[in-house]
Amino acid sequence: MNIKRIINGFTLTIGLVVGQLTYAQTIIKPSVKSATSFAIIVDKNTYAQAKTEIDAYRNAVEKDGLGTYIVYHDWSNPEEIRTILETFYHEKQKLEGTVLVGNIPIPMIRDAQYLTSTLKINQKIRWDRSSVPSDRFYDDFNLKFNFLKQDSIHTNYFYYSLAAESQQFIQLSIYSARIKPPIEEGENPIAAIKQYLAKVVRLKGENNPLDQMVVSTGHGYNTNSLNSWAADVITIKSQFPSLFNPGNSIKFLNFRNSDFMKYHLLTELQREGLDVAFMTGHGTTTLQLINGYPLVSSPQQSMENVARYLRSKVRSAKESGRDVQQVKDGFKKSLGVSDKWMDDAFEQSVIDSDSIFNDNLDVQISDLKNGNIKARVAYLNSCLTGSFHLDNYLAGYYPFSQGDNIAVVANSVGVLQDLWSTELMGILQHGVRVGNWFKHMAYLETHIIGDPTFHFSSNNKLGLNDAIGTQSKSVSYWKSLLKENDADLQALALVYLTRLLSEKEVSPLLKQTYFSSPFESTRTQAYHLLRQFDNEDFLNVLHAARNDSYEFLRRRAVYDICDYGGDEFVKDIIDLYVSDSHSKRVGYRIRTTLPFMNSDLVKKEVDKQIRQNPAIYDRVDIAKALDNIVDYSVTKVPEAEKIIADKNEEDKKRISEITTLRAYRYHQLVPAVLKEVKDNNNSDILRIAALEALSWFPLSYQRQFIFDTCKEIINDKDSSEEVKYQALKTENVLKRPFK
Repeated sequence: MNIKRIINGFTLTIGLVVGQLTYAQTIIKPSVKSATSFAIIVDKNTYAQAKTEIDAYRNAVEKDGLGTYIVYHDWSNPEEIRTILETFYHEKQKLEGTVLVGNIPIPMIRDAQYLTSTLKINQKIRWDRSSVPSDRFYDDFNLKFNFLKQDSIHTNYFYYSLAAESQQFIQLSIYSARIKPPIEEGENPIAAIKQYLAKVVRLKGENNPLDQMVVSTGHGYNTNSLNSWAADVITIKSQFPSLFNPGNSIKFLNFRNSDFMKYHLLTELQREGLDVAFMTGHGTTTLQLINGYPLVSSPQQSMENVARYLRSKVRSAKESGRDVQQVKDGFKKSLGVSDKWMDDAFEQSVIDSDSIFNDNLDVQISDLKNGNIKARVAYLNSCLTGSFHLDNYLAGYYPFSQGDNIAVVANSVGVLQDLWSTELMGILQHGVRVGNWFKHMAYLETHIIGDPTFHFSSNNKLGLNDAIGTQSKSVSYWKSLLKENDADLQALALVYLTRLLSEKEVSPLLKQTYFSSPFESTRTQAYHLLRQFDNEDFLNVLHAARNDSYEFLRRRAVYDICDYGGDEFVKDIIDLYVSDSHSKRVGYRIRTTLPFMNSDLVKKEVDKQIRQNPAIYDRVDIAKALDNIVDYSVTKVPEAEKIIADKNEEDKKRISEITTLRAYRYHQLVPAVLKEVKDNNNSDILRIAALEALSWFPLSYQRQFIFDTCKEIINDKDSSEEVKYQALKTENVLKRPFK
């Protein structure tokens, strides 16, 4: 039996036994008064066994001037915890953050993939794989959820759908973190928690300014673009200028520096006094991918790479039960190789050698488990390493190693490569708590593992933690902060001025800041905030941003031109390709954007700016390649329109064509999809899928047509409640302002 419950404004359907709220939690109130407060949420068993360490941790947090609750209970569902946190949030001693210790229910979020940085996965596959493990359920009170079910196998998983009436962007009310150690079979998580908390208490008492940092980049990230990497180096210098002063330290590690770069990274991570490790690259739940096969030019080394590749493919074929000889014959034909390249694939000495070689390429869990990681704060800008819902996950071994790491930021699912990964990171040097930094950069998948109250020592007297935590500072405070000669303090000021001022007041300020600031991160923040307004200021800045000196901002502009799709940007996009195609990631994004623009205009500009431009050496080949890209859309769009409109075609095929819009912004198809959305003769399943696909067009020049159609359907007496529900959700996604 199920019942409906209204909790703090959101409706949940809760199993009578599983979801029943008991209100039997034990609450220990803060012992000190402070502008804001903090909450340690822990399960009853963990508190019973680790009471000494948890109490000591609470005392250390309070000694730092942050009043702290302890709440323990046998938690039966996430709503119990959210209700308590939201209650604390409205207390006079306003809650600024929480840490979830031990066995805490894990919200698994569905129907909200647009709140991730990039995830687009078919939700028809297994729910534990197609949902996003996310503590935004606990820290963003503006998000509203509908309870779906509790997992019958992983009983700590609770599935929720983001409600249609919810706010459809993330703006954290508080920060959150997990103290949840990774464990292998037979290991005791509570023992690991006790050891970790003892370390945190010890380190919190130290005077430790942020004066040492290491930045690492793995292979394959951002198309291995050197321009992308170099631009980030320059930007980090503007965010952390003091690290470049004598006596301080910042090191940049790149996979190109060694065939086995992981050992250099591990050495740095164990360096005494290291404060921050910022690591970018690909990842899995158990690996940080550092190197690929060596980048070589000599024939011998190139042949070794090919041989390793072929041996791995032959072994994979055998493991999967495929015909090994057939696979060999395929490579002999496609690559022109002989049997000798693969004959030793199953010799044990060769298998062992290849295995050691592959292990040396990437950081493994075994490298970190007793890795003595010294970096106080680590940021893994990679996919899946922060999959805290699993028993064993790589990121957890940073804080739960024998070293001095206190907190790691990592992602529970895949994450976008083209991410603004250093957003506001510079405020950490001014004593801002890790959690208060995190509040401004989290996606649905982003999480802190460890203590979120940790901060570096600073002589800064600006009261940034109280300003962020209470959110009560005036416009004059933030305008004064905007005058500080500091890139990320200015960027932080823009964030709060945008929240406090009207569009009419703040839009010109953001535009002026973009055009006048010498700081890459400040310009990027102004741009990022301005894009939520559908106005001329944003379009003016968008035109300019494609020529910004900061490579990431040029790349971001191409993303947004793609999402906007208007004819007025066709000239810009071809001009940028002419001037910046050597920036690999920019060139890649332009090529993937062209199919979504007006094909006739694109071809005219290609002809004018490239084919007829004698300054471009290989202009004929470049123009032909770009024309071929556009020709694909010339064929694709009418074919897709025909399938979408064909009521004799089965829904499965029509829906498949429609849902491609979630990943590919064919603005040309929007009118055809809107026509089917409004047609009551179509099935509800198709109309709902179409409305959901259109929710991925919040920047489109066709946004208003989508928005108006949603309103029309919501008021349509002939549309079902299910269709109206999705129309409401899409309408709310498209509302301005958004993030």
